[in-house]
Amino acid sequence: MSFILAIDQGTSSTKTIIFDEHGNAVHKETELLKTHYLEGNRVEQDPEEIYQNILTSVGKCLGGFVSKKGDLSKIKACGISNQRETFVLWDKTGKPLYNAIVWQCKRSVAICESLEKEGLGPKINEKTGLIIDPYFSGSKVIWLYDNEPKIKEAIDKGEAYFGTIDTWLLYKLTKGQSYLTDYTNASRTQFFNLKELCWDQELLADFGLSKLNLPELKPSSFHFGTTNLEGLLDHQISISAMIGDSHAAAFGEGCFEPGSAKATLGTGSSILMNIGKEPKTSQNGMVTTICWSTENRVDYALEGIIVSAGATIEWIKNQLGLFENASELEQICLSLSDNGGVYIVPAFSGLGAPHWDMNRKATIEGLSFESSKNHVIRAAVESVPYQIKDVIVAMEADSGTPLTELKIDGGITSNKFVVQFLADILHRKVSNIAIADVSALGAAYLAGLNSKVYESIDQLKSFNQSSTSTLPGENSEKVAGYYEGWKKIIGKKNSQT
Repeated sequence: MSFILAIDQGTSSTKTIIFDEHGNAVHKETELLKTHYLEGNRVEQDPEEIYQNILTSVGKCLGGFVSKKGDLSKIKACGISNQRETFVLWDKTGKPLYNAIVWQCKRSVAICESLEKEGLGPKINEKTGLIIDPYFSGSKVIWLYDNEPKIKEAIDKGEAYFGTIDTWLLYKLTKGQSYLTDYTNASRTQFFNLKELCWDQELLADFGLSKLNLPELKPSSFHFGTTNLEGLLDHQISISAMIGDSHAAAFGEGCFEPGSAKATLGTGSSILMNIGKEPKTSQNGMVTTICWSTENRVDYALEGIIVSAGATIEWIKNQLGLFENASELEQICLSLSDNGGVYIVPAFSGLGAPHWDMNRKATIEGLSFESSKNHVIRAAVESVPYQIKDVIVAMEADSGTPLTELKIDGGITSNKFVVQFLADILHRKVSNIAIADVSALGAAYLAGLNSKVYESIDQLKSFNQSSTSTLPGENSEKVAGYYEGWKKIIGKKNSQT
């Protein structure tokens, strides 16, 4: 039996999981990671702490594996999935020049406004598939160049090295021997040309960053280097995959063909739809990105970001006190014969894709004397499928490819009402493989492909066949009517803002 070590380095923790050659998780450990929330909407992490965090997580996982009579010599490769837009700058000695700037950081709002005024929006969108927003790495690198003299000097001398977290971890794990990244992480920087699969020198010149050192670009499944994990293993293993966490989840969910999509239903929601071998610029509020890649294949994706999903349900629980336990939600929703015409537009921090209305405020619509607190609860729950439907409609319009199936993961998916409502509103099959750590699974799959632990994507399709599939039901027509009501409210309010 051969095994794959998967490191899923997230914003709040690092999960390390060992998978066997059948794609089964055999041991898992999680190590919490500290994030610094500072004035001026600045969000940072210590790069060295991130590295030590993964070593601690890996060490505990290997120890747990051994305690179960696992043989460390059977671990053949390592795959890394990571928080995507977070980045580190370091000098030629490998010392960080600054803290890691986390994807949540908004310090570069003024930089983004300046780039818009310069008219760079269309060029950035055409070349990178992204919009101008502090969410992505590029504007924050410009901010550091403009505001930190030490970094400006290092960049101007050609002695500053940029890397997303995958690159930083690879550099450290290989003792500086490997300076590489994969296409998915590169596609989140605003420096990467989607069509040419290269760093875009014209954009870098526009940003004033032509002398910034950037890692060599490779597919997600690739031999990136070797490591013994700082002596945690007595043998070297190949780092055989690096991939951004949302993309890893899409691969772990089995989004192998055009028209397949995954939705992660958490605090917010990330929806990725595989659109095949050619990038397509969105006309409907999506971003275009790399879905995943191997050495002989690159698949592209459209992505829609929903700002508030589970956060809406948490709000009615914590702020309004309408229910106590999430386990109650399913029965509360099912106890009502219909939604009573009540809707919640969950624009607590504006509306994300495909509307991108950041000035909008959250509202509760359609209340009457017949409305009960259960109608408000159900409206909060229904707001999640409504927003996913909006994104899928936009994706289908952009790609010209109809959705074949929606694969879902995340905590909300344990609610059968939500899953059935999703199937009804999409009029498509919805599948839940019920694996909590699909990002780690995707990284393991890709590492296993490169290291020959797994033979092919066709073999991966035979794994995790125990997924629960939900088909559109007898209420599909009624749910379609609810969605028409949602669209009227969204359209009416958007036209007033």
